[in-house]
Amino acid sequence: MHPKLKTGTLIKVEYFSGSKNVNNERGEQKVCEHLDELNISYQKHSHPAVYTVEEAQQHRGSITGGQAKNLFLRNAKGSLHYLVVLEHSKQLDIRSLQTRIGAGKLSFASERRLEKYLGLTPGSVSPFGLINDSKHEVLVYIDSDLMEYDQVNFHPNVNTATYTISSEDFRRFLENAGNKVTFLRL
Repeated sequence: MHPKLKTGTLIKVEYFSGSKNVNNERGEQKVCEHLDELNISYQKHSHPAVYTVEEAQQHRGSITGGQAKNLFLRNAKGSLHYLVVLEHSKQLDIRSLQTRIGAGKLSFASERRLEKYLGLTPGSVSPFGLINDSKHEVLVYIDSDLMEYDQVNFHPNVNTATYTISSEDFRRFLENAGNKVTFLRL
């Protein structure tokens, strides 16, 4: 027994499977609080943990609106980080994006960088992670096709739920985040 715990003391234990933390209730709670502060309404859809767009599609059910694919990238020097949000069915042409935004060579950022800049783990990448980017260092690129939907869907910084919000409210969320956001057709 731990020397500072008395018999019968209850402690909360959270289990993590490597870097794939599927029990990040604090992260989801922070998203809820932030959306409430902005007076943004949302609908929560709970589902088993998903790590890919393909897995998420299996649990889409009656969820309406635009489904997103979220990619966290970095430049070759590791000095700039990008959150790229596109319509889920699209494949990102990274070379084309590199040229269009003048970023040089782009690649996927490491799990360590994902945690450092967005406070997230793999499988839970979402624009809602911007609430953890207090220095506003991440540059955000949003697929304009995704914004044509009346509603959009994102993980609330945990991969066991999806939140549906209006596209208009998503724009307000982005404005409030303080990061540089660019809309373009991806």
